Amino acid sequence: MSGHSKWATIKHKKAALDAKRGKSFTRIIKEISIAARHGGDPDGNPRLRTAILAAKAVSMPSDNIKKAIMRGTGELEGGQIEEVMFEGYGPGGASILVNVATDNRNRTVSDIRHVFSKHGGNMGEQGSVAWKFDRKSQVFVPTDKATEDDLMAIVLDAGGDDLRLEGERWCVLSPPEAHEAVIKALEDHHLPHEEASIAMIPKNLIRLEGKSASGMLKLTEALEDHEDVQQVYSDFDIDEKELEALTQ
Repeated sequence: MSGHSKWATIKHKKAALDAKRGKSFTRIIKEISIAARHGGDPDGNPRLRTAILAAKAVSMPSDNIKKAIMRGTGELEGGQIEEVMFEGYGPGGASILVNVATDNRNRTVSDIRHVFSKHGGNMGEQGSVAWKFDRKSQVFVPTDKATEDDLMAIVLDAGGDDLRLEGERWCVLSPPEAHEAVIKALEDHHLPHEEASIAMIPKNLIRLEGKSASGMLKLTEALEDHEDVQQVYSDFDIDEKELEALTQ
């Protein structure tokens, strides 16, 4: 799993750079608006509360957050944003899930299909690869803030079921229904978390090498760079040394 973990670390660093350039603002604003459809009060809407935390983590102005919530609740006019999950395969047969938020589904479908095709992959039918993933809560905690044993004890009591080391962060995995309880337990113990989301976690990993590995990285990055893409999930694994060489 080292290659997969290393890739997660690279994605985290890339996200930090994107945040500095403001690229993450659009994605977070869309997530806030989508979440706010189920209620504009973050106290009663866990998804909205998580999205607001993500916005504050990248220093998004409060006015931007407020307007995004109002668009979601219908208090402000704006294009209707639709959330869609695309499925497909990349080089070497790795499975990919692409979560998008778009106000023009036809355009986005065409764009995503083109990205897959250009980078040696292909889109699949709905349900073709989703069964290879589990929907999980994932919360990241810096390794210098807690030991493995201490963190495990805290999250197990809150309903968590797994703890993984990914670079310089612990990844706490839990059932989606335990998401809020795990976050609250961390806060009660004064442990900071860098990210928290409901994600699609692969049940098994596929090892890629050579052209398949480099092609998969290019496809993943191209998908993540699309303005409508919120998240990309995949089940590929690459040897750590090869991954470092490919990402230099």
